[in-house]
Amino acid sequence: MPITITDPADERVADYLRLTDMALRTRLEPANGLYLAESEKVIRRALAAGHRPRSYLMAPRWLTDLADLVARAEADGVPVYVGEPDVIRALTGFHLHRGALASMHRPELPALEGLLAKLSCAGPAHDPTRRRTRVAVLEDLVDHTNVGACFRSAAALGVDAVLVTPRSADPFYRRSIRVSMGTVFQVPWTRIDPWPDGIELLKNAGYVVAGMTLGDGSITLDALVAQDHRRLALVFGTEGDGLTARTERLLDRRVTIPMMHDVDSLNVAASSAVAFYATR
Repeated sequence: MPITITDPADERVADYLRLTDMALRTRLEPANGLYLAESEKVIRRALAAGHRPRSYLMAPRWLTDLADLVARAEADGVPVYVGEPDVIRALTGFHLHRGALASMHRPELPALEGLLAKLSCAGPAHDPTRRRTRVAVLEDLVDHTNVGACFRSAAALGVDAVLVTPRSADPFYRRSIRVSMGTVFQVPWTRIDPWPDGIELLKNAGYVVAGMTLGDGSITLDALVAQDHRRLALVFGTEGDGLTARTERLLDRRVTIPMMHDVDSLNVAASSAVAFYATR
């Protein structure tokens, strides 16, 4: 049976405390092996990916709409906490209007070498494109919204995996998950560490490493596509300064998107979508 919560300080729902405090949550959630999924669609995508819920939190009106999730939780011994909107708002720091929250156990990230090996063998043996793969590398992206948007574009446009550098924002942070619409659970991803030395691992796996940059000596995105690389790693730099100088020195290709009307660059989420589409 659902468990009614009347006190925002109830220790049983401590996983959901102060969700709007980003600095606090980005420390606590990974350390405790958790992430928070928000909304029915996102939760269902997490479950479909095989992720395990630790608990649910929702307002009473959602018990009917999410009856199958509640029944599944009860069968699996996962607590379902129910609170009135004002109690949930006092607990989390925001008005929950997307159905439910779920505290989820973080899955173990795959090792980079194993992920690349798996991608190289993807597809049926008779398929001539089985070894044609694309990965995206997000270098030091600190905005969770941009990380989530890049994942959503990667999923929509068939990118095989996303690699995230050590200083990038957490793809499993609530805002990243929400912006991605849960596609962070559908696109394989892991950390590439150390960075940028990890570029050598990509090259050793047969990838041409192409960084999106405004620097001198760049070729156009169209020129990159015309080269028709069977294994391609697209690297996107941080929101403010772009790729680091050390990373640029290690690239196989430096690539730019031609601009018009004196626009010098696109937001990283937009540029990644353009590059994913062009290289699909």
